[in-house]
Amino acid sequence: MTRILVADDHPLFREALSAALEPHFKDAEILEADSLESTLKVLGETDQIDLLLLDLNMPGGEYFNGLISVKDAYPSLPVAVISANESIEVIAQVIGLGAEGFIPKSTATSQIAQAIVTVKDGGTWVPESMKDDLENVDEEMTLLLKRFRELTPKQIQVLSYLRAGLMNKQIAHEMNVTEATIKAHISAILRKLEINTRTQAVLLMDKLQFS
Repeated sequence: MTRILVADDHPLFREALSAALEPHFKDAEILEADSLESTLKVLGETDQIDLLLLDLNMPGGEYFNGLISVKDAYPSLPVAVISANESIEVIAQVIGLGAEGFIPKSTATSQIAQAIVTVKDGGTWVPESMKDDLENVDEEMTLLLKRFRELTPKQIQVLSYLRAGLMNKQIAHEMNVTEATIKAHISAILRKLEINTRTQAVLLMDKLQFS
């Protein structure tokens, strides 16, 4: 039996995707999650999930935190990001951060089924029309992604608060940790990204097109 987890915060999309996939995977069990927390819960409680279809911006998953958290906890799990954002830079980031596939939400169901089979069987899938553009993503972006991939999910969360304009004390309150812990996270972030200031960190997130 093929077991697929659909992780998206829109119930109508989850239901529609699940219903559309059933004719193509008659023996499949399709599970659902609506947040990063519930995704990790399902993954932790379910044996042998063959593929995760992951939305980029569900609660807890913003700033690629969902993809990074899943890959950190389950490095061998095939993941295909499914998103309405079809920017070539975003696709490059998704693949650079470890996803085996990127499926635009506008993709026809038959192609989604093809993508699932490809990723589940160990391959990589992106739309054919985007492959040439992916090869031309500039080297600076590739280097930034390599550095960003070294951050932990907690450090990415700190970055998201920095981008929102919160000060260390406010971030500490939001994350229920000490201000010293936040300062340590920020120092580690700056070191890993090879930058010197909080402002540079925010500009870097803008460059990587985090939404």
